[in-house]
Amino acid sequence: MTYPETQLRHTLPLLLICDNLRDPGNLGTILRSAAGAGCSRVLLTKGCVDAWEPKVLRAGMGAHFQVPIINNLDWETVPKYLPTDTRVYVADNCGLYAQAQARASNKASDYGWVCDRRAKLHQYEEEGEDVESGACKGWLPELQVQTYDADWTEGPAAVVIGGETHGVSLESLQLAESTGGGRLLIPVVPGVDSLNSAMAASILLFEGKRQLRVRAEHLSRDRGYH
Repeated sequence: MTYPETQLRHTLPLLLICDNLRDPGNLGTILRSAAGAGCSRVLLTKGCVDAWEPKVLRAGMGAHFQVPIINNLDWETVPKYLPTDTRVYVADNCGLYAQAQARASNKASDYGWVCDRRAKLHQYEEEGEDVESGACKGWLPELQVQTYDADWTEGPAAVVIGGETHGVSLESLQLAESTGGGRLLIPVVPGVDSLNSAMAASILLFEGKRQLRVRAEHLSRDRGYH
């Protein structure tokens, strides 16, 4: 597929990875935001709704023809589609619990671990896994957590957005850890658990776009001094 020349000229070193997104309306909206922000490509892992399903196409409003979409990927193959030195960041959906842990510990890495560990242990218990046997010990990556408006676009960056039912997968956290990435938290006021996945994706992608624009302006200004 070929893409509009204007779109290619405004492409940014910013990727989107969709992790088990099953709602067609959400995925279409996310693809529309990815195209609008200038993402270089969108990767969909297995478990996501088909990007070319009619409801996704309707919600995408033409985004499918403005940003490359790679469908039905195993997590093992995802790194092959990432530019060199890409850091992977997962959208944090711990909400108020995460913020409370952050205030209590003053260590951002603590609350990402605690929240995920609670959720994952609960999931494994439901599936009948023996979480106390030691087999699962150390399986959950510890990732630095930062607010979404902190600087995270020093190099090529990929943002992982998870489905609203199960959140991001363990594989996405492992990929973030292996690339030196982290977790991005969008703070919300008390009483609000989390944002809709499409809304969270839009906030993060356009924040990444803003950071890249500011960096480019600073670089241009610095060159003007010489």
